[in-house]
Amino acid sequence: MEYSLDIKKAAGKISPMQFEALKVFCDVARQRSFSQAALANELTQSAVSQIVQQLERRLGVQLVDRTTRPLQLTALGKAYYEGCQGLVERYQELEATIRQAQNQLAGTVQVAAIYSVGLGDMGQLIERFQAQQPQARVHIEYLHPDRVNEKVLDGTADFGLVSFPKASRQLAVLPWRDETMVLACPPGHPLAGNLAVRPDELDGEKYVGFNKDLVIRREVDRFFRDQEVGVQVTLEFDNIENIKKAVEIGAGVALLPQPTLCREVEAGTLVAVPIYGTRLVRPLGIIHRRRHLLTATATRLIDMLRQSAERNGSASHRPPAIGASRKKVRRSRNGSARASKKAV
Repeated sequence: MEYSLDIKKAAGKISPMQFEALKVFCDVARQRSFSQAALANELTQSAVSQIVQQLERRLGVQLVDRTTRPLQLTALGKAYYEGCQGLVERYQELEATIRQAQNQLAGTVQVAAIYSVGLGDMGQLIERFQAQQPQARVHIEYLHPDRVNEKVLDGTADFGLVSFPKASRQLAVLPWRDETMVLACPPGHPLAGNLAVRPDELDGEKYVGFNKDLVIRREVDRFFRDQEVGVQVTLEFDNIENIKKAVEIGAGVALLPQPTLCREVEAGTLVAVPIYGTRLVRPLGIIHRRRHLLTATATRLIDMLRQSAERNGSASHRPPAIGASRKKVRRSRNGSARASKKAV
């Protein structure tokens, strides 16, 4: 049986705290999980469960069927969710518009970025931008990918910098740059002396990977399946810094974006070995809210970021390279792929 609710009639009676509760319920309904909704709202699972229970008591109906896994909404729960979803989105849009107007008056650009973006030349780019725009201020907050999306959606960030960006009804995506993935290993590893490594040489290697809930992990796993390579995952982390530290102490090798290894390669604590015969990249993109104009300052910063990618040849709209590197490759006695000195 289907129900229809006009929740808009009650909008004028709902307090900001109640809107937060509605958002939590919508996250539970969308993700079909109390734990995932808790993570998205930086709450405990118990707190999320209590919020939903309070809504059910207030309405006098059951919204969530807790006997199934994953969670299912009841018929009334579905009707309530459909009504709440549009109301919460409009409330978030209103708050985001006010915050954006304040930032525009102050000439401040709020940027949310995944942790690893700061491992490259981001600091230099921001310094150059502020030198060119003396009245502008840029504030960057480095966060988990899910939190970056939330910051953009609620208007606390003008735009976000993420890997493997995905457009949605609320978010638009601008391509930024592609980062080539390379093999990261300690200097004493048998593959560290290779100028290139074939994917099959990684078969059976101890491997330090990303957490399974991250898109980059799924992409790397797909790469290994396509190459018919099996690795022994020893450790999993949600950020590149921890992965690099684990590789440094010999816990295994890893596939990581080349720009994130510059500091360690220069210090001699890690070696970055190109992948031979195929190309694996991590695309980075710029996300912002649809139906909202970016401030002039934010637009200028985005233009600089994309122009920088164009200049260094990493712009993500460029067609991906096909096949192997142009370097000539010879086989070593143990079958490893090594670039000849003439090609270096």
